[in-house]
Amino acid sequence: MTGGYVTLEQVARHAGVSLATASRVLNGSTRQVGEKLRERVTTSAHELGYLANASAQTLARNTSSLVGLIVHDIADPYFSSIASGVTRAAEDEGLIVILGTTARTPQRELELLATLRSHRARAVVLAGSRTVDEESTRRLADEITLFAGRGGRVACVSQEGLPADTVVPDNRNGAAELARRLIEQGHRRFAILAGPTDLRTARDRLDGFHAALAGAGIELAPHNVVHGAFTRDGGYASTRRLLAEGTDATCLFAVNDVMATGAMAALHDSGLQVPRDLSVAGFDDIPTLRDLTPALTTVRLPLEWMGEEAARLALEEEPPERPRTVPVAGEVVMRESTAPPSSRD
Repeated sequence: MTGGYVTLEQVARHAGVSLATASRVLNGSTRQVGEKLRERVTTSAHELGYLANASAQTLARNTSSLVGLIVHDIADPYFSSIASGVTRAAEDEGLIVILGTTARTPQRELELLATLRSHRARAVVLAGSRTVDEESTRRLADEITLFAGRGGRVACVSQEGLPADTVVPDNRNGAAELARRLIEQGHRRFAILAGPTDLRTARDRLDGFHAALAGAGIELAPHNVVHGAFTRDGGYASTRRLLAEGTDATCLFAVNDVMATGAMAALHDSGLQVPRDLSVAGFDDIPTLRDLTPALTTVRLPLEWMGEEAARLALEEEPPERPRTVPVAGEVVMRESTAPPSSRD
């Protein structure tokens, strides 16, 4: 059929059924329709070129085919890798992923989740560190509860503490193990690009690394801990500040890989070589590291798997009685960006 938009009424007349029956078949109502009638309706819809009304389907099912994905920064390979896993899991279920980015603004995160609730999204994955702001966490927990009250499900890739299933990377122990491996390599003087003070991921990694140093009897000088943005440019600026103020460190630990990438660029621009003049290590093992020279020592997290697992939890049909946590251990990967200090001193 040609000549314009095909209505549900036209499909019903073509199939010789009532409008209600056509709607039940094409808009996904839970009310059952006999197989012969269903086949007549779907055949007519196909012949006429009918496209189902997504809003009508949502009302009929009290849910939609949408899966929300809310991340801090999709340009960060950490989040794009998680997004890849979420998208793969959702598409395997025939669902559509809608992406929202927050720029690490708690209010924006709330607004995006509320919008997805208004559209009756089936599930939402929240990926990103929690902050130390208890009020923001409480408001997010309330919004998650409202979302669940409408029949939706939320899963997180972050720290525990929200009323949702959560995939939890072990940031503290991963950083501690990295510190121990670097100590074994011979380092005793460290500097840390510690990220923002209010971000729990950054704090956990700083605390884990610092605790391992303390356990080995190594003191970390306050001037060797530099806070800054959790980005490549933040790593660059923090490293320039560290160098300007002077440091005796032989190894620099950045609490994520994008900061470490910025640190290596800053060292290069300052006429220093990695690892000859300063070893550098990061955390996450983001995919873009394969293009970095020298290759970065880091803590590997299975980022795509983390996204896939969070989506799987969010899409389970039967919600658990209480939120579950899936711990994820990091694996230290030693590469050419770190070397024994004796080879340079």
